[in-house]
Amino acid sequence: MSSSQVAVDARNMPCPMPLLKLKQALNQIDKGDSVFLMATDPSSKRDFFSFAKMASHSIELQEQNDEFHYHVTKG
Repeated sequence: MSSSQVAVDARNMPCPMPLLKLKQALNQIDKGDSVFLMATDPSSKRDFFSFAKMASHSIELQEQNDEFHYHVTKG
Protein backbone atom coordinates (compact mmCIF):
# COMPACT_ATOMS: atom_id res chain seq x y z
CA MET A 1 0.00 0.00 0.00
CA SER A 2 1.46 3.37 -0.93
CA SER A 3 0.62 6.66 0.67
CA SER A 4 0.28 9.94 -1.12
CA GLN A 5 1.00 13.53 -0.25
CA VAL A 6 -0.82 16.70 -1.24
CA ALA A 7 1.08 20.01 -1.31
CA VAL A 8 -0.61 23.28 -0.31
CA ASP A 9 0.89 26.75 -0.55
CA ALA A 10 -0.72 28.98 2.09
CA ARG A 11 2.12 31.48 2.27
CA ASN A 12 1.12 35.13 2.68
CA MET A 13 -2.40 34.14 3.72
CA PRO A 14 -3.65 35.59 7.02
CA CYS A 15 -5.32 33.54 9.73
CA PRO A 16 -7.60 31.56 9.44
CA MET A 17 -6.91 30.79 5.75
CA PRO A 18 -3.95 28.39 6.26
CA LEU A 19 -6.05 26.24 8.61
CA LEU A 20 -8.99 26.26 6.20
CA LYS A 21 -6.68 25.22 3.35
CA LEU A 22 -5.33 22.39 5.52
CA LYS A 23 -8.84 21.16 6.35
CA GLN A 24 -9.83 21.24 2.66
CA ALA A 25 -6.74 19.21 1.71
CA LEU A 26 -7.31 16.67 4.48
CA ASN A 27 -10.89 16.15 3.27
CA GLN A 28 -9.52 15.08 -0.14
CA ILE A 29 -7.12 12.38 1.09
CA ASP A 30 -7.37 8.99 2.77
CA LYS A 31 -6.35 8.07 6.30
CA GLY A 32 -2.58 7.60 6.42
CA ASP A 33 -1.93 10.03 3.57
CA SER A 34 -0.39 13.41 4.28
CA VAL A 35 -0.52 17.10 3.47
CA PHE A 36 2.58 19.25 3.10
CA LEU A 37 1.60 22.85 3.77
CA MET A 38 3.74 25.99 3.66
CA ALA A 39 2.60 29.00 5.68
CA THR A 40 4.03 32.33 6.80
CA ASP A 41 1.43 33.26 9.45
CA PRO A 42 3.03 32.70 12.90
CA SER A 43 -0.36 31.96 14.48
CA SER A 44 -0.67 28.92 12.20
CA LYS A 45 1.65 27.11 14.61
CA ARG A 46 -0.81 27.25 17.49
CA ASP A 47 -3.82 26.63 15.25
CA PHE A 48 -2.35 23.63 13.44
CA PHE A 49 -1.10 21.83 16.55
CA SER A 50 -4.41 22.35 18.38
CA PHE A 51 -6.39 21.12 15.38
CA ALA A 52 -4.14 18.09 14.80
CA LYS A 53 -4.43 17.03 18.44
CA MET A 54 -8.21 17.43 18.44
CA ALA A 55 -8.63 15.52 15.16
CA SER A 56 -6.04 12.79 15.89
CA HIS A 57 -3.74 13.73 13.00
CA SER A 58 0.03 13.58 13.40
CA ILE A 59 1.97 16.74 12.65
CA GLU A 60 5.59 17.71 12.13
CA LEU A 61 6.91 21.24 11.73
CA GLN A 62 10.07 22.56 10.13
CA GLU A 63 10.76 26.28 10.31
CA GLN A 64 12.78 27.73 7.45
CA ASN A 65 13.55 31.44 7.48
CA ASP A 66 10.13 33.05 7.97
CA GLU A 67 8.17 30.04 6.74
CA PHE A 68 6.50 27.16 8.53
CA HIS A 69 6.52 23.82 6.70
CA TYR A 70 3.97 21.35 8.06
CA HIS A 71 3.68 17.65 7.35
CA VAL A 72 0.25 16.52 8.56
CA THR A 73 -0.67 12.86 8.31
CA LYS A 74 -4.39 12.14 8.39
CA GLY A 75 -5.35 10.03 11.40
